[in-house]
Formats: sequence, C-alpha cells, structure tokens
Amino acid sequence: MTAFRIAALVAATLTTGLIAGLFYAYANSVMPALNRTDDRAMIDVMQKINVVIINPVFMIGFMGTVAFSVLAAALHLGKEHRTTLIWIAVALVLNIIAFAVTSGSNVPLNDQLAAAGDPASIVDLAQVRADFESAWVRWNIVRAVFHTLAFLALIGALFVAGMQHARSTAAVAGASVDSAPGRFVAQQAPQQGTRPQVPGQFSAPQAHNQYSAQFGAPAYRQV
Repeated sequence: MTAFRIAALVAATLTTGLIAGLFYAYANSVMPALNRTDDRAMIDVMQKINVVIINPVFMIGFMGTVAFSVLAAALHLGKEHRTTLIWIAVALVLNIIAFAVTSGSNVPLNDQLAAAGDPASIVDLAQVRADFESAWVRWNIVRAVFHTLAFLALIGALFVAGMQHARSTAAVAGASVDSAPGRFVAQQAPQQGTRPQVPGQFSAPQAHNQYSAQFGAPAYRQV
C-alpha cells in the first residue's frame, strides 16, 4: 500500500511538472516566436499545433494533473498522513484552477481559430489573429503559473512523505532491536578493584572451590 501511495504521488508530480513545462515553453518560446511572424504564418502554425497536440501522451499528462492528484489525496487520507495530504490538497486545487483555465479559455479560443478555416481563405487575417493571440497568450501564462505552483506543492508533499516514511522506518527498526531475543544489555560496571565477570564463567577461586566441593580438596577462603 505504501508503494502504491508513493507511486500515485510521483505520478501526480510528474504529470503536473510536464504540463507546467509545456505551457512555460509556449509562454517563453513558441508564442514570442510566432509573434514575430506574419498573420498567415501565425494562424497556420497554431491551427496545426492545436491538432497534433491532441494525442494520448499529452492527454494522459493533462488529465493526469487532476486525476493523479485526486488519487494521491485519496490514498493519503488519515491523520498519520495529514501533513502530506495538506500539500496534495493545495496542489489539487491549483491544478483544478489551471485545468479550468485551459478548458474555459484556451480551448474555446483554439476552437474559434479552427472555425476561421484555412488561412488562405480567410479574408481578414489580422482580425482573426487579434481575436485569438493576445487572449490566448494571457490565459496560457495564467495556467502555466498555477500548474507550476501545483508542481512545487507536490514536491513539498513528496518531501514530507519521505520524511514521515523515514521516521516510521526508524521507529519500526528501533522497536525490532529492543524486542529481539538474545540481545545484549549493558551490564553494571564492576566495582573498583574487582574483575568483570562474564556470564557463565567462574573466577579462579570460584572454579577451585567448585572443584573442592566435588573432590574434597581445600577450598579458598577470604583473608
């Protein structure tokens, strides 16, 4: 169960980080580069990107930001995982907000751009671009920020979960050592001037006296 719990948390962290990185790349490179192209090129490229990006790899990552976060939260219910759950819950809320921004703003803009048709047949390219570009860039930055914050929260959850697991493992190991049969226990230090005795062994006088008791030899006596 512990492995499954950690796996869900790692999956939530990984998918959130990948999607945050994707949207960061849009904001930092793709859109600034397209901003320097003409209207036809910009519309044509974005229409093609919006088609090819709908693939299983992207959809698993995009849907996984919320789905894996929900799974990780469900697996961390219980007071012993409360601190980790708080971090996951924060990340889940942030991922849901970012998901809503994409679904409610960026996707409708993508559909609007696709409905404009082939760039070669669009009469007013500048207007189509103006209706799409600035709003899409703005909302892309918003969702990138929320996914990045969610990624940081999930890293915090992983750190806390790791610390809790380490403490639990150490506690179990300590209990095992304390209860192990045949363990060594520190012996009381011998008084000054006496030799420490090993359990099961006799000092020389004790050994001689035992021999004397059996065979009638004189015994040592204290003087």
